[in-house]
Amino acid sequence: MNHKYFNFLAAILLLYAVACSSGPTKTTEAEETTKPYTEKYRPQFHFSPDSAWMNDPNGMVYYEGEYHLFYQYYPDSTVWGPMHWGHAISTDLVHWQHMPIALYPDSLGYIFSGSAVVDWNNTSGFGSAENPPLIAIFTYHNPEIAKAGGVDVESQAIAYSLDKGRSWTKYEGNPVIPNDGNRDFRDPNVIWNEEIQKWNLVLSAHDHVQIYTSDDLKNWKHESDFGIDAGTHDGVWECPDLFPLQVEGTDETKWVLIVNINPGGPNGGSGTQYFLGDFDGHEFSADSKDTNWVDWGRDNYAGVTWSDVPKEDGRRIFLGWMSNWAYAQLVPTEKWRSAMTLPRTLSLIKKKEQYVLKSSPVKEAELITANSATVNSDEALKISGVKELDIEGLTLNQSRLSLEFEMGETLPESFGILLENELGENVTLSYSASAEQFQFDRTQSGDMSFSDQFSGISVAPYKIGSTVKLEIFVDAASAEIFVDGGDLVMTEIFFNSQPFSKLKVFAEGQSLTLVNAKCTGINSIW
Repeated sequence: MNHKYFNFLAAILLLYAVACSSGPTKTTEAEETTKPYTEKYRPQFHFSPDSAWMNDPNGMVYYEGEYHLFYQYYPDSTVWGPMHWGHAISTDLVHWQHMPIALYPDSLGYIFSGSAVVDWNNTSGFGSAENPPLIAIFTYHNPEIAKAGGVDVESQAIAYSLDKGRSWTKYEGNPVIPNDGNRDFRDPNVIWNEEIQKWNLVLSAHDHVQIYTSDDLKNWKHESDFGIDAGTHDGVWECPDLFPLQVEGTDETKWVLIVNINPGGPNGGSGTQYFLGDFDGHEFSADSKDTNWVDWGRDNYAGVTWSDVPKEDGRRIFLGWMSNWAYAQLVPTEKWRSAMTLPRTLSLIKKKEQYVLKSSPVKEAELITANSATVNSDEALKISGVKELDIEGLTLNQSRLSLEFEMGETLPESFGILLENELGENVTLSYSASAEQFQFDRTQSGDMSFSDQFSGISVAPYKIGSTVKLEIFVDAASAEIFVDGGDLVMTEIFFNSQPFSKLKVFAEGQSLTLVNAKCTGINSIW
């Protein structure tokens, strides 16, 4: 049948049914879908583009009360194409205003990933002491050289803004870092290093990172390399970030090097690894060359952090692309593709003589919470087998779930939670005592037909204590899971046909106690 005719006929029948109804007037499904950002699978409190394709977050910088988010963007399709820098601005990290495209491709190539900083001392000479410039540093990717089989496909360039990021001028002396002989040579990330009073830049060079210094953001000196013999090398290294973090409760500071890799993630496809160590402004020395993962789920990639967050705030705020290159271009959304994770605060703790990079939702997430319900009584619940909790009419598909479990003398063989809809579609988060790992199962989650690499069970090693706290943000087609305040994080997307309406908890083998459980609704940011 002709789809246009079918849609027209369906609309007529729907209007007729409403007109004949003796009950109160209700908003129809057809009317709902005409509202902005209400398409099927569209997240309601995660950033997504107005339309078209989006991937890596770029140029994240804070200036004069505004958080800038730039991102890889192709405005003419819902699949990857000639890259631009899309742009959005927020004053609170949760509500976003879409802005015009910031950087367009030109004769030097597409605009690939990078970073942005405030040049407070006007070292570049593009601004003034009264009006310091914002500097974006990005990768040019030349498609003609790539098509011809050349190696010098990518180089680094800069642009500046004198009007709070509203318009950008590309530097006439680009590129500022020519290609060094690596075909994969991209994603520059810049910070001001107070210790050496210079700019530092880290970028990815296929299977390792390179570190540079500069006095003026235009002339760069290669200082050192890191990573050829460290971490995992199952894919190309991308989107690095290098910054200091103080160990909570101490005077100790460690440097954190984030490096994204694709493929090679912990559960297949894309992933984000990190290293801890020391940095003198010239060379990074890792405490261990083993890989640690920022997020054990399948759908957090290309994550980097905001620059120039005020010192009085003191946070290192992280954001990732909520997808995976194994299937990102195939997921069943139509008007737009992809969303970002929630912004997260990174912190460093020492846990049983091991340093752990924690990530937790930014405090601003509280700004969009709505009504909440305690889903068990004031008394703790003994859980043995499967128990459905009463969520009192709240929609799970736009919610924050907070649950705390207390273990008995003997651990259950497994325990966890399940989200389910009336069709039986579900996702499950469980813990296996014998394997000492959390598992996220989306094999029954709904539409998985678009890719044979989508269905599966993600695993994350973790040793639980006498209690376990779970914080889970569910938004349309995604779940972000924070275990014990962010000691472990898993991010997963899925495409359920209907909203989840049932919340179940379970324990197999031994019982455990559900100390408390709360479901909080979250308002749409749109």
